[in-house]
Amino acid sequence: MIAIILFWVIAIASLIATIKYKKPLLLTVPFAAIGFYLIIEIARVPMPFWETVQMIFEFR
Repeated sequence: MIAIILFWVIAIASLIATIKYKKPLLLTVPFAAIGFYLIIEIARVPMPFWETVQMIFEFR
């Protein structure tokens, strides 16, 4: 639940900063945060990193 709230805060802050500073590149920050969170969660699995990634993409 904390992660969802944190992502919403990051998204809203990014949107406000984009409007204030007129830099659309700031809209990529929430996507980078989600990608970073995904990497952390994959690393927490007690298997080697690459095997975990292969296992995730082999699900049908």
